[in-house]
Amino acid sequence: MIRQPIIVVMGHVDHGKTTLLDRVRNTTIAAKEAGGITQHIGASEVPLSVIKKVCGVIPGANTNLKIPGLLFIDTPGHEAFTNLRRRGSSVADMAILVVDIMQGFAPQTIEAIKILKSYKTPFIVAANKIDLITGWRASEGASLAESLKDQDARVVEMLNAKVYELVGRLSEQGFSSDLYSNIRNFQNEVAVVPISAKTGEGIPELLMLVSGLAQRYLEMKLTIEVNGPGKGSILEKKEERGMGTTIDVILYDGTLHVNDTIAFACTDNTVHTAKIKALLKPKPLHEMRESASGFRYVDSVNAASGVKVSALGLEDAIPGSSVIQTTSSNYKDEINAELGDVFKTDRSGLILKSDSIGGIEGLSKLLESEKINISKKGIGNVTKRDVIDAFSMNSMDPLYSVVLAFNVNVDQDAEEAAATSGVKIISGTIIYKLVDDYKEFAERKRSNRAKQVEERLAMPAMLQVVPGACFRISHPAIFGVDIMEGSIRPGNVIMNEAGDTVGKLKGIQNEKAPMSVAKKGERVAVSMDEPTFGRQVRDNQVLYTRLNDEDAKLLKGEFSSLLDDVGRELLQKILDIKASARPAKKQ
Repeated sequence: MIRQPIIVVMGHVDHGKTTLLDRVRNTTIAAKEAGGITQHIGASEVPLSVIKKVCGVIPGANTNLKIPGLLFIDTPGHEAFTNLRRRGSSVADMAILVVDIMQGFAPQTIEAIKILKSYKTPFIVAANKIDLITGWRASEGASLAESLKDQDARVVEMLNAKVYELVGRLSEQGFSSDLYSNIRNFQNEVAVVPISAKTGEGIPELLMLVSGLAQRYLEMKLTIEVNGPGKGSILEKKEERGMGTTIDVILYDGTLHVNDTIAFACTDNTVHTAKIKALLKPKPLHEMRESASGFRYVDSVNAASGVKVSALGLEDAIPGSSVIQTTSSNYKDEINAELGDVFKTDRSGLILKSDSIGGIEGLSKLLESEKINISKKGIGNVTKRDVIDAFSMNSMDPLYSVVLAFNVNVDQDAEEAAATSGVKIISGTIIYKLVDDYKEFAERKRSNRAKQVEERLAMPAMLQVVPGACFRISHPAIFGVDIMEGSIRPGNVIMNEAGDTVGKLKGIQNEKAPMSVAKKGERVAVSMDEPTFGRQVRDNQVLYTRLNDEDAKLLKGEFSSLLDDVGRELLQKILDIKASARPAKKQ
């Protein structure tokens, strides 16, 4: 049997994801077909009869379709997409990426593309809000082809310009794309379909394209064994009045029955089982988030569909976990195999907590792309133990003394521990923003640390003693120097060209005013207790700062950006002088 494709709608906030889903639902209702829309838990089904009727307005449309319909995931957002997972790929067969054609790409657009790329999920770009193009004449529910006939040439030209701006941005992300009507090989190019979710223009082309591509390229993936064991993915976990804990499942293969035993992953990293007490589907045209009165009980449900599962023992089930029937003895291995490397961690890194496996996986992929390590991953609230683990990262890398909390609460004792230990807890409900917030925090902390370190760090410097500028011979010796390269501070150790230590800078003055730092190009007076002028220090002598091993290591590594090319050459010269210096005489 060929099941309907599972379609996820993604995109930036306010670009029209929900409006598009509402329009698809309203379009099917408006078609006045018997059972024109079937609502599922977390999904809405557009049957084939409605698709054919809607697409019939396209001039010359080929409606020779065999798929039973399209199943749109009704909870738009990256979390929903990443929760629909199996073996590191997505349960979703295809995605529609909604982009505001007037605004173009936004941060969440790019994040969605990265996630789609990492899951290798085919997608179509719905270039939304064409009705906002200046001079656009709206035709309610019309095909794009028909609507374009009513537009002025200048409007069509502006539309094309906006489309090719998106094509350019997609190219930057590594995708070849074009206006859908110009594409000959849809396997190699991403189709861009201009639409208005508000007026319905272009929706017929969008539905036709999604249906046609799914049937043409995904037939093997859509073939299921109806009577086979049910397999699905937990989209959400909820507390329902009168039913206790339930899970909303998107079933992508086989059939589930009342009294079947299902297996799923839990927050304690074990696999649990539960016997299905009830399967519930929404009553026609009811909102899916209504109380139990909005549902009807069914004896079984087959793929692809969404269903609410009621059973005892679902309290610790993790959204994003696979759900499979326990018809084989190795169901635990199957569940664990589905998890794959989701909980793989690094030796050092930040702490990651999420309410779902999908959140963990989505964040892990984005953090990995930013080369940010994760030392611990977990499901559930941020605990005091998490804060302690984050604090332990201080010794390895202070930038990792952080807990990222996605869609979860922070326990009170964890907040108190963070306040006293200096651990940073960054909370959020949008994946990309959470990553951006961490990057901003890390950059701010890195910058502050660089300033603190720079203030105490001995920098590479080369000075030349000014002839005839000795103001005191010894105790302390005071004489003038020109800063040839780099900078000096009080406390810097000074050596000569042979690598012998001359002494430590006691003070720096310019016109008798004390200075905390003197830089290249400045002539200043310096004082040192150790040398006697005329013996250890002479007119025109070239001197250098003597850097200890720790400072040299920091300047060659973490804080190399503090030096330019000349500074890096001088650093190496100073290290070479130190390495070739005569061993100090034993006292």
